[in-house]
Amino acid sequence: MAYMSQEHKAELAPAIKAVLKKYKMKGSIAVRHYSELVVNIRSGELDIVGDFNAKSGHNVTYIQASQFIREDNYSGKVYNFLTELVDAMMDGNYERSDMMSDYFDVGWYVAINIGKWNKPYVCTAKETA
Repeated sequence: MAYMSQEHKAELAPAIKAVLKKYKMKGSIAVRHYSELVVNIRSGELDIVGDFNAKSGHNVTYIQASQFIREDNYSGKVYNFLTELVDAMMDGNYERSDMMSDYFDVGWYVAINIGKWNKPYVCTAKETA
């Protein structure tokens, strides 16, 4: 059964904050419903939304991402940042799910919010590669 406590979040926070600092991103870390670790990214030097829109053909102002970061949706430094962030968030997690039998067993779920529906992500410098 998925479980994420405030104590476990505090253990993972230094590695997550190190990734945010490395890429000059501003964000916060939260726990949702005692089962999901969430990183909310407000602003930063990487144009994550612009990169996603260019690669996917969409026109969004915010992104709700999971741990499944795909190279066909992101490129360059944006892709590297998101994969490093997911790696830091998943440290110590396990996944023994069996989708065929509708059985899901994970240590905790992961979500990354880039901006919000009512407050878009702010890119402080245009850099996508």
